[in-house]
Amino acid sequence: MDQLPNSIEARDKAYQLHSNTNARRHLEIGPLVIERGEGIYVEDVHGKKYIEAMAGLWSVAVGFNEPRLVKAAADQMTKLPYMHTFSHRSHGPSIDLAEKLIAMVPFPMSKVMFTNSGSEANDTAVKLIWYRSNALGKPEKKKIIGRINGYHGITIASGSITGLPTNHRSFDLPIANFIHTSRPHFWRDGKPGESEEAFATRMAQDLEDLILKEGPETVAAFFGEPVMGAGGVIVPPATYWAKIQAVLKKYDVLLVADEVICGFGRVGTMFACETFGITPDILVLSKQLSSSYMPISALVINDKMFEPIADESNRLGVLGHGFTAAGHPVAAAVANENLKIIEERDLVGNARRVGERMQKGLRALAGHPLVGEVRGIGLIAALELVVDKQAKKALEPVGKLGALVAGILTQNGALCRNMGDAIAFCPPLIITEKQVDDLLAITKRSLDEAEKQLKA
Repeated sequence: MDQLPNSIEARDKAYQLHSNTNARRHLEIGPLVIERGEGIYVEDVHGKKYIEAMAGLWSVAVGFNEPRLVKAAADQMTKLPYMHTFSHRSHGPSIDLAEKLIAMVPFPMSKVMFTNSGSEANDTAVKLIWYRSNALGKPEKKKIIGRINGYHGITIASGSITGLPTNHRSFDLPIANFIHTSRPHFWRDGKPGESEEAFATRMAQDLEDLILKEGPETVAAFFGEPVMGAGGVIVPPATYWAKIQAVLKKYDVLLVADEVICGFGRVGTMFACETFGITPDILVLSKQLSSSYMPISALVINDKMFEPIADESNRLGVLGHGFTAAGHPVAAAVANENLKIIEERDLVGNARRVGERMQKGLRALAGHPLVGEVRGIGLIAALELVVDKQAKKALEPVGKLGALVAGILTQNGALCRNMGDAIAFCPPLIITEKQVDDLLAITKRSLDEAEKQLKA
C-alpha cells in the first residue's frame, strides 16, 4: 500500500475490506484452541507445541504455568477470596500492591487506584481528568488527545482515545471531545530528506497546532504509549518525548503514560518512561502487572492530579466511582508475587540482554525481500512487510501479506500477531538466548516460505 494517510478518516476505507475479509476467514476456519502452557510454550488440543512469541497478548512476563503464581492465588483464595475496596474498606494484598507500585515508579507519585483491565484504567483516567477540570472550575477543559495508531482500549472512552479505525467503525466512535494527533512513525511518515530530529520537531508542532486549533483552554490531557504496541510497535525518535512534553507543559495539558504493554521490563527498564525520559501525571499499568494470570490494572497518579480530586470529593461527600472487583485480593496477591519474581530473577535485565539478541537477529532480516522495516526495543519488535521496498508497499488489501506470514509462522510453531502488515514479537520476559535463536530461525524460514508462495 502507498504511504498511509495521516488521518483516521482517510485510512478507514483502506482497512474496511481487509477487516471484513479477515473476520469471515476466521469464522470459516475456526479458532486455534490452546490446551496448556509452560514457560514460553503453549500446546494446542492436538498436542502441537508453539513458541508463544506474543506472551499471550503482550502480557505473560513470567511464562505460563509459574507455580508461585498458582500458589499465591490458591493461598489467597483460602484466606480471603473476595473483598471490595468501597466505603473505607481495604485488605492486605491491595495495600501491599499500592505501596509497592508507589515505591517502584521512578518519579514522584501519590496514589494508586485499581481497576480490572487496561481499558477500564484508561476509561477511569478520562473520568478523573474530567472530574479534576470541574474541581478546578474549568468545565470547558475536557478534550482528550490521542494519537493515530495509538491503542488504549475498547470501552467507549478508551476506544475513543484509541486511534485505530477498526476499533471505531460501526461503534459510533470516537465520541465528542476526543481528537487525534500524528503518530511518531518516521519510516512511514518522514518526509524525503527529513532527519529524525526534524521529524520529531514536526510531530511536536503538529500537537501544538492541534491544541491551538481546539483552544488550549479546552484541552485537558494527552494519552500516549511510550512505545506504541497494537498500532504496530512504533518506537519514537530519540527526542520525540522531550519535545512533546514541552508542548504539554506550555499549555497546561496533563500527560497520561499508557504502560499497559511497556511496563515491568518489556523495553529493558522497569518502566518505559525511564527509557524515554517521560514524567507523567498518570501512569496506567496492567498486563505484566500480574502476567495476566488474574485481571488487574492500576492508575498511579501524582499530587497534581490527586489534590483537586480529593477537594471535589470532599465537597460532594463522595467520589462516585469504582468497580466491584477493583483491587481484588486474589488478583492483587498474584500481582505482588509476580513483581517479586520479576525482581528476584532480574527479568528486566534479561529483557535488556536477550532483547539485544532478538533485535540484532531481526535486524539481520532487513535485507529479506519481504521486510521493509525492522523496529523495536528490548523484548518487543515488529517486522513491517512489503513487496516493494522502495515504494513501501505491501499487498492489497492492507493486512493480506501480514496474515499470510502470520499463518505460516503458526504452522511452523510460533504464535505471533499481524497488525495490518506488521508482524509483532513480544515473548515472555523469561525467554533465553537459545529460545530467541529458535524463534528467529522459524521467522526466517516462514519469510522464505511466504516469498516462495508469492512467486508461485
